[in-house]
Amino acid sequence: MSLKETAAQVRLNAYAPYSGFRVGAAIRGASGAVYAGCNVENVAYPEGTCAEAGAIAAMVAAGETVLTEVYVIADSPEPVPPCGGCRQKLAEFGTGEVPVTLATVQGAETVTRIADLLPGAFGAAHMPRG
Repeated sequence: MSLKETAAQVRLNAYAPYSGFRVGAAIRGASGAVYAGCNVENVAYPEGTCAEAGAIAAMVAAGETVLTEVYVIADSPEPVPPCGGCRQKLAEFGTGEVPVTLATVQGAETVTRIADLLPGAFGAAHMPRG
């Protein structure tokens, strides 16, 4: 199944009883395996989980720590970008050159890169070595 199909399918499983805004994400790990995540809301905002974070958690749980491609889909008028926290999470596991496709369920797509989503990202190089 493609990243697009995986993201679209997992989006339907989103738990979004408060906003009704369901998001699906699929990422490809360095091994070629595809991992999926959907948003999971919680009545105690902001305790929910974003779709991108869920897909990354699935990848890490499977033993991978490098992503090579990202696809995010939502039912919105325009392709929806990841929130700031998810941009940082994507930068943790992928290089700036990793392609990120943002899509709507109506078929609109925008392709960008992690570096374009989070210019000047904070990274491991900023941490003191100990």
